[in-house]
Amino acid sequence: MLLTRRGSNSATHQVVKMAALTECGRNCGQWIGIIFIVVVVFVPSATALIEGLYCGTQICYDVLGVSREAVKSDIARAYRQIARKYHPDRFSSLAGETRESAHQKFLLIATAYETLKDEDSRRDYDYMLDHPEEYYSHYYTYYRRRLAPKVDVRIVILVTVVAISIFQYYSWWASYTEAINYLSTVPKYRIQATEIAKQLGLLNKTKEKGKNRRSKEEIREQEEEVIRDIIKNKIDIKGGYQKPKILDILLCQIVLFPYCLCAYVVWYCKWIYRFTICREEYGDEEKLYIIRRNMKMSQSQFDSLEAEQRDTLLERQLWIKDNYEVYKEEQEEEMKTKMALDPRWKRYRRWMKNEGPGRLTFIDD
Repeated sequence: MLLTRRGSNSATHQVVKMAALTECGRNCGQWIGIIFIVVVVFVPSATALIEGLYCGTQICYDVLGVSREAVKSDIARAYRQIARKYHPDRFSSLAGETRESAHQKFLLIATAYETLKDEDSRRDYDYMLDHPEEYYSHYYTYYRRRLAPKVDVRIVILVTVVAISIFQYYSWWASYTEAINYLSTVPKYRIQATEIAKQLGLLNKTKEKGKNRRSKEEIREQEEEVIRDIIKNKIDIKGGYQKPKILDILLCQIVLFPYCLCAYVVWYCKWIYRFTICREEYGDEEKLYIIRRNMKMSQSQFDSLEAEQRDTLLERQLWIKDNYEVYKEEQEEEMKTKMALDPRWKRYRRWMKNEGPGRLTFIDD
């Protein structure tokens, strides 16, 4: 009896397992059917003619009435013959055709010709006809070609760089001319330029007599021109108002960038070898370079400093980090003192305290 019960229990378990497996298989079959329906309904069918690409659901060769083996001349001849018939300017009442329908056919003909006259576009179109299963690949190829720039990007970049370089060069010349005009009005530089002109005998030529005698205005203009030329030649303007050089424009900088990069690498290696490995002492040029780096100034900004100021920086030994930190603190304290004693800053602080943006008041109606 015990064996019989055990056998019946195992049989019952087998039946339950078979029923569970059957139910699971039925559920899996339902899900597979749902997925199949979704794929059939929502995934596009693999057809060679895709709406929105090239000639749409029509074959471009059939639109022009040519075969796939037709050469470019045959395609062009067929296009001219058919386009002449449906062209809007030459449209005449065709049997069963309206002006709107003729216009749509003309656009289709033009699209077919644009597709087949270009070798690359025709090759992509033939590939789409031969491989209709690559649905999304055809979309990507079509729109990549349509949205690609018609002009070479390299030409656009080159023209842009040249235009920026020309504007940069002429703007530098304008700044340099503005600086010369300003310096010619400063008494300090004007007196020095006048003395140099007298020593060179340039001002005496402006005061001629006899038939070559000129008016006072002409003599004054000539003297101004002489003074300006002396200021240009004798005064070395540094910084942002220095005389422009053709090598400083963007185009030349891009061309010379590989050379400048190699020169910098060589210079840096020499610096490491001389002052880190060999422990050489710094020269004035190296000291000024370290001072400029500590002050976080560009080369043009540092060149605009007076010679006496640079000598002071060398005397203070500011290439040493600790000395520069002391100098920096002194400059900050000096700036705070100037701001505290400056009447304009006093008025500003008084305004911020009494009437500044931190105080809100309401106006009575």
